[in-house]
Formats: sequence, structure tokens, C-alpha cells
Amino acid sequence: MTSGSNGTGGTETSGSGDIARTLELLWDTGRRPSRGPKPTLTLERIVEAAIQVADTEGLAALSMRRVAAELGTGTMSLYRYVPGKGELLDLMLDRVQRPSQNPADLGDGGWRAALEALGRATLALYRRHPWLLQVNQTRPILGPSALDGMEKVLTLIRPMGLSDPELVSAIIMVDGYVVGAARTQLYEQEAERRTGLTDAEFWQAQVPALEKAMASGRYPVMASLSEDTFGPDFDHFEFGLQRILDGLEMLVENRGNAR
Repeated sequence: MTSGSNGTGGTETSGSGDIARTLELLWDTGRRPSRGPKPTLTLERIVEAAIQVADTEGLAALSMRRVAAELGTGTMSLYRYVPGKGELLDLMLDRVQRPSQNPADLGDGGWRAALEALGRATLALYRRHPWLLQVNQTRPILGPSALDGMEKVLTLIRPMGLSDPELVSAIIMVDGYVVGAARTQLYEQEAERRTGLTDAEFWQAQVPALEKAMASGRYPVMASLSEDTFGPDFDHFEFGLQRILDGLEMLVENRGNAR
């Protein structure tokens, strides 16, 4: 589940299609033809094909024509199911946010475990579908998957004893942190692809200049740092996630003591 805090730099925007029609498709409330030949396609197949295109080729490659080619059909046949790319994108967003049906995936039932699991699951979601980082979801269309996910998390964190806006803010806080971490990882991969240099090779190329800078005496604190300070073994994501949860735990304890 994502809370829609993906920033404003996306190449696409959720809710850019016909909102009423998108909601009909998401909630399956539209009218269905009672006569005519049995359709060879389904909306589910179209959405899955669109996700496959975005996963393998990037969001820029997504078009009704490209999805039709993926399905081996004509472009016009897709319009019987979905009005256009804007509506299709919102269907894709809801589909990839479909929550796990395994209760254990949200921890042991405690609020902290639930938010911790949410953070890790959201990072995994962005790794599976990096194109999500290119979509501005500040105004999401709320379909069943998004609401199912929110319902599950809110049920588990309500015992925190915070106000309803604060509970939602806690989810947004975790999601915003994860989005930043996921975007950094994506940028690192993109830099390696564009330059042909691995992360290790990139930093190794700077060693001679950095050694001279450290020996100059101009940066005494940085020169005193341990050799493993910038090493790959430290899990920056996990460290940050736990500190966010520590802060929330302190808030919950303080509220409990005040009551």
C-alpha cells in the first residue's frame, strides 16, 4: 500500500483520466452488455499486461498501442474495456497495491510490527515496480486494493491511542521515508546503467583526490571517521525505519502516561 506521497516530479499523474469511469472500473459498478459474442479479453488481462510493459520497459513505453501489442490484439479492442491511458494507469496503481492475504505479513498484531512490515513491504513494492516512483500520487483514485490495505493497517495501529489524523499521518510518515529510500536506490541503479561504472568503481576513482583532501587537515572530523563509515554493510534503510518507529513509540508512551 502506498499513501500517495510520491512527490511532484512524476512523469504521470494519478486521477488524470475520467474519474467517474475509473471508479466504475475499479469497483465493477459499470453496466455490462447482456448480448453479443463473449469477449476475448478481460480488464484484468489488460491491466496485467500494462503492468508487465511498465515493469520491463518503463513507464515511458506505456501506451494503449503497446499494451495491445503485448496482448496480441488491435488497439481499438482495448477501448471496449478502458477509455484510455489515464484510466488504465489508475487501474494499474490499484492492482499493484493489492494487499497480501496472509495476516502474518503485517507482523505479530502489534502496531509497531505493523508499521515496520508496512515499510519493508512498500520498499519491496517499489523495487518490483520502479515505475511507481514516476507517478504523482498526491491525489490517488481510491480503489478496493488501496482501501483494503489502509483498512488492514489502521485496524492494527488504532491501539496506539492517537487521534485519527495522527494515525493516518503515521502511515504517511513511513511511506514518505520509504519513497525517499526507494528513489535513492533507483537513482543508484540508473547511474550505474548510464555510466557503466559500478558503485565501487565510482568511489574508487575518487580515492586519490579524497586521500589528499583528508591529509590536508581541512576536514578533521571526516578524516577521523572509521574505515567502515561508508561501507556497504550498514543498513541505512533499517536504521532510519527503526528510529521513526522509536519516535512514534515514545509519543504513544507519553500519551499513555498523560492519560
